[in-house]
Amino acid sequence: MKRDLTSSTFRAFRNRNYALFFSGQSVSQIGTWMQRTAVSWVIYSLTHSAFMLGLAVFAQQFPSFLLSLPGGVVSDRYSRHKILLVTQTASMIQAILLAALILTHHYVIWEILALGAVLGVINAFDVPARQPMVHEMVDDKEDVANALALNSGMVNIARLVGPALSGIILQAFGAGICFSLNALSFVAVITSLLLMKLPKFNPPTVKKKVIHELAEGFQYIKQTPAIGIIILLLTVLSLLVFPYDTIIPVFAKVVFNGNAATFGYINSLMGLGAVLGSLFFASQKKGTNLRMILLGSIAILGTGLILFSRISNFAFAVPFAILIGFGSLLPMTVAITTIQLETASHMRGRVMSYMAMSFFGMLPLGSLLIGAISQKITAPLTMLCQGIMALIITTLFSKLLLKDNPAKNQERLKETDEIEKI
Repeated sequence: MKRDLTSSTFRAFRNRNYALFFSGQSVSQIGTWMQRTAVSWVIYSLTHSAFMLGLAVFAQQFPSFLLSLPGGVVSDRYSRHKILLVTQTASMIQAILLAALILTHHYVIWEILALGAVLGVINAFDVPARQPMVHEMVDDKEDVANALALNSGMVNIARLVGPALSGIILQAFGAGICFSLNALSFVAVITSLLLMKLPKFNPPTVKKKVIHELAEGFQYIKQTPAIGIIILLLTVLSLLVFPYDTIIPVFAKVVFNGNAATFGYINSLMGLGAVLGSLFFASQKKGTNLRMILLGSIAILGTGLILFSRISNFAFAVPFAILIGFGSLLPMTVAITTIQLETASHMRGRVMSYMAMSFFGMLPLGSLLIGAISQKITAPLTMLCQGIMALIITTLFSKLLLKDNPAKNQERLKETDEIEKI
C-alpha cells in the first residue's frame, strides 16, 4: 500500500524530459527565492517603508502584466523549449547585473527597481511557455496533473530552503552573495533544457495577426465559464489577499524585533506549509473535486492570516506561518492544473497568458495597495483584514465554482481536441 502511494505521488518522474526539467528547476528556484528574499530585505533596510516594498513588487510584476498576452501568443507560435532557453539565459544575466551592482556598493533604489522591471519583462514570456510545456515533457498524459502538482511542490521546497539560506547568507556575507548564487543556479536549468529530447516543433500552418489570436483566446474564455470563473477568482485574490507577503519584512523587523535571518525563517516556515500542501495535492486520486480543494485552501489561507496577524512573539507565530504556507500557493497550483486540464491544447498558451495577466496585473497593484494601507493602519491590522477578505471571497465564489460540471467540461475538451487533430 505504501509503495503504491509513493509510485502514485511521484509517477511523473517516469518521463525523462520531465525528470530533467524538475532537477534543473529545483536548483534554479532555490536561487530565485534567495534573490527575492534578499531584494525585499535590502529595500526595507534602506527605506524602512512598507510602501517601497509594495513598489518593488509593482516594478517587477507590472511589466509581466503589460506583456503577458503577447507572451501567450509567442508561446503558441514558437517552440516553447527555445523560448525557455532564451528566458532562462536572460534571467541569469539579470541576476549577474544585480549581483555586480550590490557587490560594487554603487547602487540606489531606482536601479534595483529597474532590474526588477527587466525580470518582469522576461517573466512575461517565460510563464506562458513554461506551464504548457509540461504537456510536451510528459509522454503519458495521465501524468500531467501529477507533474503540475510536483512542479508546485518543487517551487515550495525551494521556498522552504531559499529564504532560510538567504537569511543566513544575508547576515554573514550580504545581499551580493545571494544574487551571485542565484545567477549560478541558472546553469542547472539551462543544462537540463539542453539535455532534453523533445519532438520536433511544428509551427502553426496559418499565422494570424496577434490581435486576432488574443481575441480568439478571450472569446474562448468567455465561452468556457469554468475557466473564466477561476481566472476571475485569481484576479480578486491577487489584488486583495496574495500580497500579504509584501509586509512580511515589517513583521520580521518591527513586530518580532528580528533581523534578516528572522525574515528568512518566516518565509521558510511558509515554504514548509506550501510543501505539505503540494504533497497533499500530488497525492490526490484521479477524479478528485479540484474546486473543493481550491476553495478549502483559500479558507485555510484566510484563517492563517487572521491568526498570524494577532501574534507578536515569533515562536508562537510558527504554526500559523506554516498554515499560511499550506493555503497560499495551493490555490494557484489547483487553478493552473484545472485550467490546463480543461483547456483545448491549441488554446493553452493564450489562456495561460490571460491567467498570468490576471495574476501579474493585480498582484503589483495589490502590493502597492497593501503597502500603502500598512503605512496607515499598521501591518498586523492590514493582514487581519486580508484574512477576513479571503474568507469572504471563499463564500462568494463557492456557489459559482461548485455548480460547474467538471465531467462535462472534460467531455467538451476531448471533442475540441479531436476536431483540432482532424
